[in-house]
Amino acid sequence: MRIERLSREHIDAVAALEARCFSEPWSAHALLRLVEGDGIGLVALTDGGELMAYVGALLVLDEAQITNVATQEEHRRRGAATALLAVLTEVVEQRGVRELSLEVRESNLSAISLYRRAGFAVAGRRPGFYTHPREAALVMLHRLGED
Repeated sequence: MRIERLSREHIDAVAALEARCFSEPWSAHALLRLVEGDGIGLVALTDGGELMAYVGALLVLDEAQITNVATQEEHRRRGAATALLAVLTEVVEQRGVRELSLEVRESNLSAISLYRRAGFAVAGRRPGFYTHPREAALVMLHRLGED
């Protein structure tokens, strides 16, 4: 597995992964924001160049919010998401980010476990945050430089 920055060449594959993983996926156009503007995206690729997983985050001053973490079904539980979160944390910390946040469906226990292992803690709850199906989100925070 190799990790690299999200680029235009990855957008179609990431958009397709979004569509498979989320009820309200980011469009290819929205994903370009991570490449061209106010965010960062990372992809995990196999040795053959196949997309395994990706993570995206939007940055504002000294805060970053993870937009999505997605892994191809056949590559789950192989460490790709864990590796992407570790690299993302390093990259944003080097850019002066002090707090990394995300929302996660409260029923998504495997993702919550992944985020806890990556240093996130539950900081709040947003009732009705998600639609299709309607569900609350847990807000999780990782304060950087406090490990």
